[in-house]
Amino acid sequence: MRRIISMLLQNEAGALSRVAGMFAARGYNIDSLTVAATHDPAVSRLTLVTTGEDVVIDQIIKQSRKLVDVIEIADLTSRDHLECELLIVKVGFAPGKAPLVAACVRRHPRALLFDESDATRTIQFTGTGTELNAFLAELTSLTHILELARSGTAALDRGELLLAAEIA
Repeated sequence: MRRIISMLLQNEAGALSRVAGMFAARGYNIDSLTVAATHDPAVSRLTLVTTGEDVVIDQIIKQSRKLVDVIEIADLTSRDHLECELLIVKVGFAPGKAPLVAACVRRHPRALLFDESDATRTIQFTGTGTELNAFLAELTSLTHILELARSGTAALDRGELLLAAEIA
């Protein structure tokens, strides 16, 4: 099962490396990883997507809590949360196919034409991983993907719930 794990870490050199090393040492795969400083420059938020059964995820969370840099950790999958990912995709097309790509972008309110040349279009799209995959499937049916970059999932609890109230 796909799981979204959110961590608050001390914003110090090596913190990300220690988390990634713990995953690698135990054979856990990370499907997506994003990390950046929060509104508090001493704290970073790390959001990772992995897959696993409840017992495996519980073990990941318990082992992560033991890392010195981890302030707080939670499995957001089981909580009411918001998630978003950024996709930038460059497509190529045969002459005369540009209107098909433009129509696809117009059908998706979260899509934005980012750059264009005679034979390529670069599109920005934001949404959940499922929405990105559906958009990519539609684009692939119309044209061919030349290059793409995905940001990985960023996620927060909905409403007033915070990962760590003492950081707020």
